[in-house]
Amino acid sequence: MYWHLDEDQRFLVEAARDYARAELIAKDRVWDATEQSLGDELPSLAEMGFMNMRVREEYGGLGCSMVVYSRILHELAYASPSVSVTLSVHNMVGEVLQKYGSEELRRQMLPDWGKAESLGTFAISEADAGSDPSSIQTRAELKGDYYVLDGAKMWITNALSGRWFMTLARTGEGKKGICAFWVDGNDPGVERLEIKGKTGIRGSETAALHYTQVKVPRAWLLGEDGQGLEIALAALDGGRIGIASQATGIMEACLDEMTSYAKQRVQFGHPIAERQAIQFMIADSAVELEAARALTLHAARLRDSGEPYTQAAAKAKLFASEAANRVAYRAVQVHGGAGYVNETRVERLARDARVTTIYEGTSEIQRVVIGRGLKG
Repeated sequence: MYWHLDEDQRFLVEAARDYARAELIAKDRVWDATEQSLGDELPSLAEMGFMNMRVREEYGGLGCSMVVYSRILHELAYASPSVSVTLSVHNMVGEVLQKYGSEELRRQMLPDWGKAESLGTFAISEADAGSDPSSIQTRAELKGDYYVLDGAKMWITNALSGRWFMTLARTGEGKKGICAFWVDGNDPGVERLEIKGKTGIRGSETAALHYTQVKVPRAWLLGEDGQGLEIALAALDGGRIGIASQATGIMEACLDEMTSYAKQRVQFGHPIAERQAIQFMIADSAVELEAARALTLHAARLRDSGEPYTQAAAKAKLFASEAANRVAYRAVQVHGGAGYVNETRVERLARDARVTTIYEGTSEIQRVVIGRGLKG
């Protein structure tokens, strides 16, 4: 279903759907089985235009609305949740640069943002600063025309193939002592340590970063001095729409897989799709998918219209991610023993769904955001 899309927008979404289902499902299985980065797919993703979806046309991007962007992430996640989150993070970082970077920095960086070698990362979390980014310890000291960064980051998506790191670092004390910096990952002093053994989304890169005396030009400060935490939290609002979109893509894939299997699997002389217990699981999943889609697209529409959307994004991310795990559970259950081995796709989708309740703010953090908003 396409809500309020014109012909060109519908073409983009359908192109993403066709490409994803033809090219990514089989590759995603290989990435998962081998814990191999999807980095080799980046040139194809760039050629399709997926790497600069949210960059404005004046800088060479597609200038997609948030609704279209959400729909494309959904279609990509249907085939490969790893691809979807990789692009969600990259496009989110591009938006940060577009909004908070100086005009000189935007003109320098954004025209190449759609290239595979320009992959962006969101280097916020640390070992002791996950849900609470205000407790970061990475430091930046101003020395003449450069800031010098020292510290470590943890659980950073895209950090192996990534070139540009939007990084939070501390220049002073308290929340106002945090700044956002644009860091070149090829500079001396940037060390990347791959994290292996993830439960799911194994094609998506995750790494720890170490900064040792990394020099960042003073002009590469994003926003104002002390605005770093504000920038990061604003970026996460948009990122939550991306992860909600990823979750709905996973849900639709699970629903299709369980429905197809239920029609084929015969027990007691009849397809199990004729059994009420199975019908109820499929029906509940279909309802939750539509509800998650509606919440996600509502948040996307609010952002497109310039209205406040923090609450809507938190609600969409909370519901869609939790529902994705419920639907994935049912999909495995409908498959029975076959759903517990990696020969069937639902086993992989169930593992991929799990992290959607964790990154871009845990479900618990979403409830805090929603609760604070209700209090006023």
